[in-house]
Order: sequence, then structure tokens, then C-alpha cells
Amino acid sequence: MFLYFVKFKLFLISIILLISTSAFSSEKNITYMQILQDPNNLDLNLKYAQQQGKVGNFKQTISTLERLNMLYPDNVEIKLYLLSVLVQVDSPEKANTIIEDMKLRRDLSAEDLETLQEIEEELRDREPSLWNFTADVGFGATFSNNVNSVSKTRLKYDSGSIAAFTSPKHDRTESASIGITATRPVGEESSLLLNFGHTTSNQYQEADDDFQSYGLTIGLDTTLGNQSLSPYIIMSKTDAQHDADSFSLMLGVGGFFTVGERHSFSYGYSYSDSKANQNSEDTTADETNAIGHGYTFGYDLIITPIISSSLSLGYSDSDAKVDAGNDYETYEFGIGLNFAFPWAYIAWSASTSFNDYKAADSSVDSTKLRSDHATTTDIMITKAIGDIFPIIDPNRSLFINLSYEKTFSEANIMNYDYLADSFALSFSKGLKLN
Repeated sequence: MFLYFVKFKLFLISIILLISTSAFSSEKNITYMQILQDPNNLDLNLKYAQQQGKVGNFKQTISTLERLNMLYPDNVEIKLYLLSVLVQVDSPEKANTIIEDMKLRRDLSAEDLETLQEIEEELRDREPSLWNFTADVGFGATFSNNVNSVSKTRLKYDSGSIAAFTSPKHDRTESASIGITATRPVGEESSLLLNFGHTTSNQYQEADDDFQSYGLTIGLDTTLGNQSLSPYIIMSKTDAQHDADSFSLMLGVGGFFTVGERHSFSYGYSYSDSKANQNSEDTTADETNAIGHGYTFGYDLIITPIISSSLSLGYSDSDAKVDAGNDYETYEFGIGLNFAFPWAYIAWSASTSFNDYKAADSSVDSTKLRSDHATTTDIMITKAIGDIFPIIDPNRSLFINLSYEKTFSEANIMNYDYLADSFALSFSKGLKLN
């Protein structure tokens, strides 16, 4: 009973604080870009913190309230609101720091001081919960009009001779996935992430995309000066129904930093080791075993409270066991626009990649060294089901995703000169497990 009494008092404090701001008369969602555009707006930030708390994004709620606490250090209500959230998510270290700071204040009422003492006693007896567990589930379907990248002429080179491209073009793929994520804080500025994921895929006509895949990710989010860094390890295994099993290991680090309130820069490096087992269905699978290195650089700009843009550059190098047709370098440039409308999130992007191969493939054409470039354009729309049917999804945690992708590939060998597009429909939902 004591714990519920403390939480109820803090709940009343937070409600009084929210009602006292006129901005809360509107149900319009506040985006993070709006916060960056007007970081000192107390009403706007408080509503954003409330909205993030409703959908379970307590990390963003706490971050917003901590920033407001620095901007308005004399505002007791903000401190108590932040304290109520910290108690809710079992963050005793930060909660005790705020309690000690508030106990030193001389303008604190007797009732508020009594509340702080009660919370302090309750936290002292509570066993802290270091781990948070969440689950993400999704399912969807992709419809492709050129699933096998059939050339524009429906012809191809086969060991130097021209042959018909007999592979089917139209197909659909159905997939489902589930992921379990565990996170815990490491010190004051870092957090550890463990994620296990499983995906199943079924192709309707052919079997190239019939597989089961398993993945394990270990990551660390931390800061170094003004840099946010995320080193990671990703291990995966794919069981193909009619092909060799494949394994991959990737090590890497990503980082970003902000410049002012509208600009941010990101960068990353990855090392990968990919292997495939030979079997009766594919006796040459291990020829594609490769070591890869990848480098990325990105720039993001907030244009308006609703619109943001991004630019990206990438370079990767793959060195395979058998060079012919497998060793290549890729140079990539991309641009994107994001629209955070109150009624939906829309993302548009376009990228162009240039692939330079290092050795001719005699199974295709031994007289030509393959070189090609591909331009891919896609648009994605994401909408919370709860915005349409509040009864079905009151917490707005079930999302519908619609996307369309079109690829133009041009090459000096007709096999890789093709057009392809696809449409995908999927649903995803996040669940908090503790």
C-alpha cells in the first residue's frame, strides 16, 4: 500500500503540472524535430514528454525532463515529474540524486519534503531492476515484378554465349519476424543492449527466399566528449531450404555528433566475415566466402519542424575466396527526405551505387570485367493503427508500413542490365515484457 500511495502522490503532481499548461488542450502529436526547433518551450517539451511516456518511450521522456530541469532549475514541479518517471522505470541512482538535491532546497513545502522522505525510504528497500525486456513482432508481404533481376532484353551471357533468360519475373514473398531485446544501464552515460531475432521467409513460386534466419546482436551505447558512440557485434545464421547454410560475423562502430540545433553528422565502420557451407544443392557455395570492410558518412539537417533531410556516402570492399565475379568495390551516394506529419510519417530516399569488379567471371563472359551502377528510389509510409482505430490500439504501438521501391540497373554486361520494382505491406508491434 505504501508504494501505491507514493506513486499516486507523484501521479497527481504530474497531472497538475500538465493541466496547468495551455498547450495540452491539443491532441496533436509533438515531433522530436519540433523539440529541436524550440528546445526552451516549456509547454511544448512537457507535452512531448507526456506523449513519449504514454507509448512507453521512457528514455525519451527522461531525457526531455532532464533537459528542462537544467533550463528551469528552480521549478519544483519539473523535478517531481521527473522523479515520478524515474520511480516508475526503477532508476534508483538518478532518483536518489534528485532527492538529495531537493532536500537541500529551503523553499520546499513540508508536504513535498515528506513525499521525498517516503520515496527515499521506499527506494532504499527496493531491489533495483537493472534489465528491461522488450519484444518486437512483425509480419508482411513483398510483391516483386522482377524478383530474379531478369535483363531488359530477356537475354544473358552464359559462358560467353548468348542465351535466353528463363527465370520468372513476378513473385511474392511472405515473412514474419520476432525479436527479444534486453537493455541495462552501464554507469551514468552508457547502456548495454542484447537482441535475439528470428525471421522466416517463404517465396511463392521459387525457393530462393525460403529460409529461416537467426541473429544475435550485442551493442553498447556510450558517449565520449560530444560524440555518441555505438560499438556492436552481430552474429547471424541463415538456413536456406534449397541452398547452403550461411553464417556471418560483423564487428563495427557507429557514431554521431550534433552541431547547433539543426545539424548532425554520423560515421561508421564495419568488418564482416561471411561464410557458406557446401551441400548437395550447391557445391560451389563457399566460393563466395568473403571478408568485407565498409565505411559510411552521413549528414542530417532539420529544415522545418516537419521536414528533415539526409545525405550519405559509403564505400565497401569485398574480398572473396574465388575472385572471379565475387570480388568488388562499391561506392554509394544517397539522399533522403523525411516528413513527420501529425497523421503519418513519410520517408523518401534515392541512392546510386557504383560496383567495380576485380576479376572477370568466365561463367558469364571471360572477355569483360563487370562494371555496373544501380539507382534505387523508395518511399515508405508509416501509420499507427491507434490513430485510425483507438479501440484496437489504444497505446499506438501497432504500426502499418507501406513501401514502394524501384531499381534501375545499367551494366556493361546485359545480364545485369534490368529494371525492377516491388511493393511491400507489413505490420509491426512493440511490447514491453517487464
